[in-house]
Amino acid sequence: MTRVIAWAIDPFVRVAAYIADLSALFYESLRSLFTLHGRKVVLEATQRQVLFTGVEALPIMGLMAFILGAVVILQALTQLPKFGAEEAIGTVLVMVIIREVGPLMTALMVVGRSGSAIAIELGNMQVHEEITALEAMGINPLHFLTAPRIIGVTLSMVCLFLYFDLVAIIGGFLMARWTLSIPIGRLMHSFAAGVSFADLTVGIVKCALNGIAISLICIYQGLEVKGSPTEVPQAATKAIVRSFIVCMVLNIFVTYLYYR
Repeated sequence: MTRVIAWAIDPFVRVAAYIADLSALFYESLRSLFTLHGRKVVLEATQRQVLFTGVEALPIMGLMAFILGAVVILQALTQLPKFGAEEAIGTVLVMVIIREVGPLMTALMVVGRSGSAIAIELGNMQVHEEITALEAMGINPLHFLTAPRIIGVTLSMVCLFLYFDLVAIIGGFLMARWTLSIPIGRLMHSFAAGVSFADLTVGIVKCALNGIAISLICIYQGLEVKGSPTEVPQAATKAIVRSFIVCMVLNIFVTYLYYR
């Protein structure tokens, strides 16, 4: 009986320990920012992370957002006319893109591009003992390796979300205009009637939480590599899977808290 109970609670214990480790990593990384030395280096590392995670992802994000916005409206137009609800196109865009799909697709793109790269980079640094060398020189790895990535990924997530929404809305409007020949003015009025500042705020909150979660998980998995090069791809795989699962849970949690 004792073995059965231990087997049943073991997953919960592992999850709790994992969350505790991530929380400790987050706290120590932020605490390291208040040190006086090396701020210029940290700022440069943060800028590089924003460049890689945010700026270099704009073309693929724009293409994906445009296609997705057009597809959502195309699917909606197959059903809305049956109920005489063509004017609800703007509301559909708000509910599907801004509230739910935008944060999730942004998270998926960031996890696939940047999260995996972070885990692989830190994993290789562990294999080649570069992090140990930093510690031997008296340099705090959390200050120079983790904090810039957390800040850079989080800022990039929020900006990419706003960019994704804008391009998806444009794609949806162009599809509606081309399919139904609806004047742009009516489309804009429909969208303005459906969107609210609260919807954007909730989306930004989701992306900020997702950005923190993605960066923490990918950093943690990269640092967990012990010394074998074969552990690096395994760490990247774990980072991607766990990051997206956590993003899904956070998305559901925030949606439930606000829209229930």
